[in-house]
Amino acid sequence: MALKRIQKELKDLQRDPPVSCSAGPVGPDMFHWQATIMGPADSPFTGGVFVLSIHFPPDYPFKPPKVSFQTRVYHPNINGNGSICLDILKEQWSPALTVSKVLLSICSLLTDPNPDDPLVPEIAHIYRTERARYEATARSWTQRYALN
Repeated sequence: MALKRIQKELKDLQRDPPVSCSAGPVGPDMFHWQATIMGPADSPFTGGVFVLSIHFPPDYPFKPPKVSFQTRVYHPNINGNGSICLDILKEQWSPALTVSKVLLSICSLLTDPNPDDPLVPEIAHIYRTERARYEATARSWTQRYALN
């Protein structure tokens, strides 16, 4: 069942890819994908290309995929290991969601961080109290780690 759903999502993604995102299997393993997100234009991540890893559990879509950044990102909701604090990847997951919707949500998180539920409290504090410093650091990390 999981494999059928993953194959359908891959077809849908190829037919109608979300804006500024792409994803597909890494080699023959349909349960391990790689995705890329282009840094959103209205964010300090503009111009960056961010690589993510997606691992589907055997009981997908009843459990969320494990999604993590391979590219380093300076963000209150993404830690140094690439883990992402996003409700739809945890308790708010629904089988109605797709990889495409998850990638769009991550794009939206890049533009609009959630400092009230941070994975990295120090960055959340800087985001809240020194927005210009946060944006400058995020821009410099994007240039260092996410420009090809």
